[in-house]
Amino acid sequence: MTKIVNVLLQQSGWFACVLGAAWGRPWTGAGVALILVSIHLMLVKDRGPELRLLLAAGLLGTVLDTIQGNLGIVEFRSGYILNWLCPLWVTVLWMQFATLLHFTADWMSRRYLLAVLLGAFGGPVAFYGGARLGAATLHPNLAVSLIALALEWAVAMPLLVWLADRFPVTPGYRGLPGKNALVRRT
Repeated sequence: MTKIVNVLLQQSGWFACVLGAAWGRPWTGAGVALILVSIHLMLVKDRGPELRLLLAAGLLGTVLDTIQGNLGIVEFRSGYILNWLCPLWVTVLWMQFATLLHFTADWMSRRYLLAVLLGAFGGPVAFYGGARLGAATLHPNLAVSLIALALEWAVAMPLLVWLADRFPVTPGYRGLPGKNALVRRT
C-alpha cells in the first residue's frame, strides 16, 4: 500500500508541475507538488533523513538543470525568477522524484550501475514527455538534448541512489500497511 500511495503522490506532483508550467501557472503547479511532498513527509517514519534527501535532490537538480538551460539543451516555458536559474517548479520536480528512492525504488539501493543505465534512459524520457506536454522546449536538434539529458541523468541517478543510501529511513508510511500486509498467511 505504501508503494501505491508513494507513486500516486509523486506522479500527481509531476503532472502538477509540468502542466502548471505548460499552462502558464508554474507557481500553482509547484505549490500543489510541494503540498504533496509535505504529505509524503508527514507519512514518513523518519522525517529528518528523508527531508535531507529531498533537499539534496532539489539542490542537485537545480544545479544540473540550470547548466542544461544555460547550454541551450532545454528551455523551461515559465516560472523563472532569474533568467539564468531554472524555475522553482523544476527544483520541486527533483524533490518529487527523490520521494520514490526509499519507497517505490528502494530496490535500487547500492545498485549504482543499474542506476546509471536507468537514469540514462528514464531521464530523457521524462524530459521528452514534459516537453511534449508544453512545459519545456528541447534543443532544435532533438538528439543533442536527448544525449545531454542522458548524460545528466546517468550521473544524477546513481548520485541520488547513493544519497538515499546515506540517509536511510524506516520503510513504510505511518498508518499504512507494510509491503507484506497484503500477503495471505496460511
